[in-house]
Amino acid sequence: MQTQHVTTAALCLLAAFSASVSAFSPSALRLPTRAGLCSSLPSATSRRGYVSPVCAATAPQKSKGMFKNMFGRGDAVLNRNTADASKSGEQKVGVLFLNLGGPEKLDEVEDFLFNLFNDPDIIRLPQPLQPLQGLIARRIASSRAPNSREAYKSIGGGSPIVELTVDQGDKLQAELAKRGIDTKIYIGMRYWFPFTEEAVDKLLKDGINRLVIVPLYPQYSISTSGSSLRLLNEMIKADPDAWDPRKLDHTVVPDWFDHPGYVNTQARLISKELEEFAGRPKDVKVMFSAHGVPVSYVEAGDPYKGQIEKCAELIMQKVNEGDVEQFDYTLCFQSRVGPVKWLEPYTDTVLTQLGEDGLKNIVVVPLSFVSDHVETLEEIDLEYREVAEEAGITNFKRVPALNSDPGFIDALADLTIDALNKPALRVRETLNLYQGDEKAPDGSWMNIGITTTSEQINGRLAMVAISILAVGQVIKAGCPPIDGPSIAGKEPFCAAFSADGWGWLFDVASSIMM
Repeated sequence: MQTQHVTTAALCLLAAFSASVSAFSPSALRLPTRAGLCSSLPSATSRRGYVSPVCAATAPQKSKGMFKNMFGRGDAVLNRNTADASKSGEQKVGVLFLNLGGPEKLDEVEDFLFNLFNDPDIIRLPQPLQPLQGLIARRIASSRAPNSREAYKSIGGGSPIVELTVDQGDKLQAELAKRGIDTKIYIGMRYWFPFTEEAVDKLLKDGINRLVIVPLYPQYSISTSGSSLRLLNEMIKADPDAWDPRKLDHTVVPDWFDHPGYVNTQARLISKELEEFAGRPKDVKVMFSAHGVPVSYVEAGDPYKGQIEKCAELIMQKVNEGDVEQFDYTLCFQSRVGPVKWLEPYTDTVLTQLGEDGLKNIVVVPLSFVSDHVETLEEIDLEYREVAEEAGITNFKRVPALNSDPGFIDALADLTIDALNKPALRVRETLNLYQGDEKAPDGSWMNIGITTTSEQINGRLAMVAISILAVGQVIKAGCPPIDGPSIAGKEPFCAAFSADGWGWLFDVASSIMM
């Protein structure tokens, strides 16, 4: 009888553990739910207005290895059914580019900065301060606007990112047409025109029924791809009927830092700048300069740092392929803002140190940027060049941004076709897969845990631990006899898991199953 009760206890423990394990299953395998908005989205945007961000997305899920084969890289071989359907008009295929955006005129700079800093994925405040996000964002924007205007003035009076992204879209559309797929490209910028909301309105009106969402960020970060996808997710939840997969089947290309086409194109552009150093690789250093993020993001599980490091490694492997003497490289981070600690080493610091060490030649690679904008044209080309020259570096070379390089356009076409041929990865699933939950931790000491999911995991683990302790005590020391299911006044561990208690539970369960 005692053995039977112990066996029953073990089965109940197994059931409890199984319930806890479900919390660890990859979020991308769960069916997305359509919850309500955390706050309403405006019906229209204005040149001066800001579309308020809601429900920040953070909280990491680091493991995604099991998804590599499903959503990973592969040769882009066109599915004939996809091509035939797009040609016949049965399928209307669209590609949505997601990017940062930038002011095209000097008088737009402050409003652009406001939109940027009003995003809780950029400026993350403790919960009690979140109602002040707009006020704080406006204060930061107004204080930074004068210097930012000077920066934009030095590169022609505005950011070229929209024009360059439009050209990338045009070239991609032409390349896909050559490969047999008729598509329409849509551009959604996060912080300036054309906003993501405008792009979504257009693609819905156009009746697109297959959509590939491509964030123009090779590496995934909470503050870039994550922010744009979070906003898009809120729009999907606000209009679930329009985004019903039977009407609009969408999929996301979450990152592509290790895509062969992208890696090969970057390596080719770098190799061209290194041609004058053939046979003497020790005379030059390749410096990858990536946009930085706060260290707290990485500590929260942001995959960006790891992807950047792996990306630089893959590119330099290609650059040095087949060479006996290898070109050396370093990785650093630029564009830090505010007093918090950002990823190190900083680009300006590394340049100064290299100059002091006697280096005369450097080739700078803007790693996380696929289009020229203020961070490449002003920060690298002007500011960092000046830092390098002051440090004694006499030959400062910068690898061009990818822009509309034919190799990069081919890579984008491969990514698009791969996405069309693979199982769909929804926006909601992408956020869960890369960030663990839709809602961001705000860093508040008033909140216990990080997300609802983590709280569930903690609770279930606690239940399992208590059960193990209780059963261990029962098996080791036994319990006083208990009549019936009542355990009032008894020792909690001992009474709840006594032989009589388990026997009663077993009888109840058996009667239900019968």
